[in-house]
Amino acid sequence: MAAKKKKKAAKKAPSKKAKKAKKTKKATRKAAKIKKPAKKSKKTVKAAKRPAPKKAAKKTKKKKQIVGEGDYQASRTFLKDQSGFVKKNKAKIPAMGKEAEAALEGPQGDMLRDAEAAAAGRSRDTF
Repeated sequence: MAAKKKKKAAKKAPSKKAKKAKKTKKATRKAAKIKKPAKKSKKTVKAAKRPAPKKAAKKTKKKKQIVGEGDYQASRTFLKDQSGFVKKNKAKIPAMGKEAEAALEGPQGDMLRDAEAAAAGRSRDTF
């Protein structure tokens, strides 16, 4: 029996404020739905045609950002950055390639190849 009393005690009736709030919400909904027809006289029938009132601007929903392989925004940003780099350094790119080739053949070559192998090991792609 003690368990039943606890269950009944947990289900409390809504307070007076909550009941009153529900009633006012219902009343405002009904008032918004019911519109009184406009009285028209014979003289003002033509003048009664008015342009429709402007509707409130719709709220735009934010699209969920797709993350991962389908992250379109990140793809656009990457491509934009790459094309910007190429445009800025168009004349320097061949010299940069020669510098990188010299670094691989020089004393730093072994260290650079080890770093490349370590990065490739963490990658999903196999080279």
